[in-house]
Amino acid sequence: MSTVASQPSSYTGRFNRLPATNNLHHHHDLPEFEPFDEDAKPRAPAPAGASLSVNKVDMCQQMNKAYHYTTAYNTPKLAVRRGQEFVIQVTFSRPLTANDDFQLEFLIGSDPSAIKGSLQVVTFGSRSGGPWSGRIVENKGSLLMLGVTPTPNAIVGRFRTYVTIVTDSGLQRTRTDENTDLYLLFNAWCPEDAVFLGNDAERNEYVLNDNGVIFQGIAEAPTSRNWMYGQFERGVLDACIYILDASRMPIENRGNVVELVRKGSAMINAQDDNGVVVGNWSDDYSMGTAPTSWTGSAKILLQYANTGVSVCFGQCWVFAGVFNSFLRCLGIPARTITTFNSAHDNTGNLKTDIIFNTDGTPDTRNTRDSIWNYHCWNEVFITRPDLPPGLGGWQAVDATPQETSDGYYRCGPASIAAIRDGLLCHPFDSGFVFAEVNSDVVFYKRDRYGTLTPFNVDKTRVGKIICTKALGSTDIVDITGNYKYSEGSAEDNRTMTRAEEYGLERDHTQLPKANISIVITADDVALGQDVILAVDFLNQGSQPQTVQAHLAGYIVFYTGIKSVQFKAQDFTVTVPANQTNRVNLNITAQEYLPELGSQLTLKFVVTGQSDDQSVNTVKMINLQTPTLNITVSGQPRVRQQMFVNVSFTNPFAFSLKKVNLAMEGAGLMDHKTRFYSVIDPQSTISWKETFYPRLEGNRRLMAVMDCSNLHQVWNTVDILVMP
Repeated sequence: MSTVASQPSSYTGRFNRLPATNNLHHHHDLPEFEPFDEDAKPRAPAPAGASLSVNKVDMCQQMNKAYHYTTAYNTPKLAVRRGQEFVIQVTFSRPLTANDDFQLEFLIGSDPSAIKGSLQVVTFGSRSGGPWSGRIVENKGSLLMLGVTPTPNAIVGRFRTYVTIVTDSGLQRTRTDENTDLYLLFNAWCPEDAVFLGNDAERNEYVLNDNGVIFQGIAEAPTSRNWMYGQFERGVLDACIYILDASRMPIENRGNVVELVRKGSAMINAQDDNGVVVGNWSDDYSMGTAPTSWTGSAKILLQYANTGVSVCFGQCWVFAGVFNSFLRCLGIPARTITTFNSAHDNTGNLKTDIIFNTDGTPDTRNTRDSIWNYHCWNEVFITRPDLPPGLGGWQAVDATPQETSDGYYRCGPASIAAIRDGLLCHPFDSGFVFAEVNSDVVFYKRDRYGTLTPFNVDKTRVGKIICTKALGSTDIVDITGNYKYSEGSAEDNRTMTRAEEYGLERDHTQLPKANISIVITADDVALGQDVILAVDFLNQGSQPQTVQAHLAGYIVFYTGIKSVQFKAQDFTVTVPANQTNRVNLNITAQEYLPELGSQLTLKFVVTGQSDDQSVNTVKMINLQTPTLNITVSGQPRVRQQMFVNVSFTNPFAFSLKKVNLAMEGAGLMDHKTRFYSVIDPQSTISWKETFYPRLEGNRRLMAVMDCSNLHQVWNTVDILVMP
């Protein structure tokens, strides 16, 4: 039987020093232990010789949370990170003697098993226990401060904690007490954890930042919208664990970050497994919430966990935002990514086929492939021991349901380094992500017999810009170079050749250089303004050219799918040799407004025919919307009363109907909503709310307004909250 009372106290006022044989994460700037309050003992110790029992178990939340960077979690239970020591204070009924023996037990799941890692026995003497290590930090009579270090590959989730006294007659375990449960998370601060991230600024951004921006719009003019990740809000951590439970992911696999991320990718969408968010690209959101109405993830995750019913509705940025919250909440470094001009190729090759009719108009009926104006997914920073060296680090993961992978709608993790170098044989779904950012766009013209003839190939349009949020700011950072080399470079040619070797077919069409080219320019356009297109026809030939041109105007979903065509105009242009001729085309607001619906993107296609040469070009325009007015007042301190006022004046000549206004601030206030049936032209609404900041530091409050006939109206205000 092990002896505990005879061990010398190792208490030094800190708990950073582990046994010399333990190579797990050490921290060198830890909070000191607070002195024990002798008067706070629950009861007097039992006399020597009495049977040993446990009076109290204290999870030492204040010091543990600071040490493990989990102070922000709004939960009454302890949250710690694996591979790193935490402490528990146990008060026994009397001082321990040389004949006493005890152990701590940590259990997870309905059928805990030491073999599967879901039952962990931690001993503190010479007797061996499980893989988690334990030590006595301080021995002070009946009070023991115990240090426990989980392995860096331990199961992630909610553990039950027991103190078990070993007697000759068996084991005496403390009763189940939810107050001593603890959450064990991934640890980006631990070098032995598969999610280790060595840079403090990156850990602060990709693990600890609970709000961010997601980039949208078009490649020529990216826009951004705020998203409240809210991974520390009350109930969100339990909701993320509920998602794993609902997925029926075996408990013993939940320490494997690759498997957990892959399961999360499937569960965030509801396509085939009753997951979190229902996708809807129909423009009819009457049975739920419009994707543009959400302010962040917390409301979605809590609604799913509380009802067990998938939440309606989401589109790619909603899936990416919710997935990012899920990942960061569990401790996995994650960021949202936006790719502008993202290809969705239905034939599984590197060609996106766009078809035009004989008269030069787009053939929307027979065009199956699409190019999304933008598509949002996520990246996680993890090691990949299942892949060759050099392929760890950032991995693409996507929860938007596009294609199945191993029977479920999910994507990744796919190594970004492997995608850049065309190493598409490695799991998971590298070929799909590669095609999203590398497809050639091939334009075909259909003759009267139905034969398709290519007339233009654009090798630079897809994957035009791949970006994410900058560290510590809302700026945009171009990371296209992480995914692919410069077009036409030797490295790019090598990558594309290698991709073909792995079965992705490229386009090798050789087309004669056209003498005529078309360029469209336009100024920024606010919703309700006319659009003026400057269409330049450039003739690089030695002879004048007469071009039979056609303008088609569409309102499009961000997925590139056309909602409705509102403009069709034929015109003729004569262009002298080696000169440019500009044609200004005016599109009135009255032409597009009646058809606008919830979309704010206009797409203009100009095609031209001259001397058996066909040319075309595309211009996308994002209509700009007004913003909300937000003001705050009060003392910006933790738990001090503050006020926020959101107002909006309708600047349009038409009424806004079925107006939903929502506001939220991670660490400031929970998600709140207000409904207005109508806002007449030039009328003003105003909404004032009280809130009490929970977390200190730089915080952000966001408000979003969404109507049946106007979307994407929002604003934010930053607040520096003092302790």
